[in-house]
Amino acid sequence: MIDLSEFFGESSPLKELLPGFQPRAGQAWMAEAVAEAIAGSGKLIVEAGTGTGKTFAYLLPALLSDRKTIISTGTKALQDQLYHRDLPLIGKAIGRPLATALLKGRANYLCLERLDNVAAVAATLTDDLDAVREWRHRTRTGDKAELTEVAEDSRIWPHVTSTVDNCLGQKCPAYADCHVVKARRNAQEADLVVVNHHLLLADLAMKEAGFVEFLPGAEAIILDEAHQVPDLAVQFFGVALGSRELERLVDETRVAVAPFGQPELERRIDNVQTAVRVLRAEAPREEGRHQLAEVIDQVREPLDGLRLALGELNTALVELANGSLEIEKLHEQLVAAIERLGLLASDDAWDGLRWVEINPRSLRINLTPLDVSSTLNGLIDNGHQAWIFTSATLAVGEDFSHFANRMGLVDARGLTFPSPYPVERNGLVYLPPDLPQPSERGHTDAVLESVVPLLDMTAGGVFCLFTSHRALTAAGKWCRANKRRLGGRKLLVQGSAPRDDLLRRFRDAGDAVLLGTGSFWEGVDVRGRALTVVAIDKLPFASPADPLMMARLEFIRREGGNGFTEHQLPQAVLTLKQGAGRLLRDESDYGVIVLCDPRVTSKSYGRMFLKSLQPMPVTSSVAEVASFLAHREAAGAVA
Repeated sequence: MIDLSEFFGESSPLKELLPGFQPRAGQAWMAEAVAEAIAGSGKLIVEAGTGTGKTFAYLLPALLSDRKTIISTGTKALQDQLYHRDLPLIGKAIGRPLATALLKGRANYLCLERLDNVAAVAATLTDDLDAVREWRHRTRTGDKAELTEVAEDSRIWPHVTSTVDNCLGQKCPAYADCHVVKARRNAQEADLVVVNHHLLLADLAMKEAGFVEFLPGAEAIILDEAHQVPDLAVQFFGVALGSRELERLVDETRVAVAPFGQPELERRIDNVQTAVRVLRAEAPREEGRHQLAEVIDQVREPLDGLRLALGELNTALVELANGSLEIEKLHEQLVAAIERLGLLASDDAWDGLRWVEINPRSLRINLTPLDVSSTLNGLIDNGHQAWIFTSATLAVGEDFSHFANRMGLVDARGLTFPSPYPVERNGLVYLPPDLPQPSERGHTDAVLESVVPLLDMTAGGVFCLFTSHRALTAAGKWCRANKRRLGGRKLLVQGSAPRDDLLRRFRDAGDAVLLGTGSFWEGVDVRGRALTVVAIDKLPFASPADPLMMARLEFIRREGGNGFTEHQLPQAVLTLKQGAGRLLRDESDYGVIVLCDPRVTSKSYGRMFLKSLQPMPVTSSVAEVASFLAHREAAGAVA
């Protein structure tokens, strides 16, 4: 048996395999805690700061446990990194063969049947389709991540992958060669399976509905980036129906019934298409999330019209379903859509919040449960599995109750391992003085007026993170109007290009200014001098008008609690930690967090936000910022 403390100590085999490996006490302690939880089928929550080495700290005990283990990650990119890079490396370090498998949702795998029957595609997609057709003969897994020459978001993928709705299952002519079936079979036989949160939650939701799970029965389940899970779980245990889903159903039905040449059927398909367009036209113009109760008067008639059109189409399809497997599946999808639409539009349905999300070319109606903690508790607290939850942001201070309560965790052990990096020397929190309140009109301009002087103090790059798209748009206008003040630095604005492309250009430039919101607050890893300043415009409180937030606050109110102190405040603290965590990604990284919200010092709760950034020192002096950056950059130049 490998001694975990020795494995991560001075004589670790990782030294030869991982350039720059250094022993970290927190990594060894975390590994021992994970091993103990797996052995005792316990529940463990671990907050591990940047640089702790948490991936290896849970991989090693999982591999040594001889227990069937599922590891779930926040994104497919992390899933691929874990499976293709981290697992082989640690397997080599412990010197034993590993029976592992990578499993993704079915939409990530090439469907041979749909590829063989793909209809004519737009001229802009022919190159992508040709690439897929050539790749089918080379791939063993069918995982679309292999085909790097076709973009992940290419519109060809829905044509050549399947969904749970249109998959023909065992009746499919290509079932014997199905990549999804092979991937699931490999997962059933493996000792360790790497999945992502979406797939894990989909599996748990199926169990809740009484279906047979497709993930293997595991003795240990480890969730990395676990802070994402509570919000994702709310969505998975809810009900939703979107216009794009209905438009896809209309298109597939039109193609499937074309050979029958029935004008009446075509008319009913047209009626559904028209009904979807009418619903979109009558829905609110303003993008974002709206409570359905507030807009129901203007969409009630279009919703009724859509249900009627779907019902008439379904009646017509029933007569053809027996003669066609494809039409039978379309009939099943129509029935499911009609049932969901009835549930979403009814005032008498189960307890939850109904809301509609408006996008430029689509809408989606949702029914969100007020709380999923009891549901999750019933799935997690089964007595025969170990559950480990880990992330860099799970605790407020050293208190895990916010995360534990949302997950329905009872008697879970909580451990915190701060970053081993010299954060107190390499980081500084700057609170610019005399800023207006976040609600005041000129706040965004004042934020940038506070950040621009720092450009003369550093040769590195700057992230400006905003809490809303409105502020991001205003910041973009300000920067373009004051381009000369950026000193020739490249300006990159979220939305002007794909996220990964913006990050690549930011790293390559080395001194760029990037304006971002949302997805740039987490999962972004820029090391070295390319990022030395992270400016945050406001404390990241989610809007109380956001339906997901409203659902949670309503549940807390019914339970007799205080929604602000129990949910809004801890959630904002954790989000701030995520944003600030973009700065120091390596031992030698240095930089400044610029926090541009005067509530940090004027409100009593501001102390919680500053405490979450400890042990970084705090200053309101721009001269101290200049001295700090000059000292750190001089030291870097000498090195």
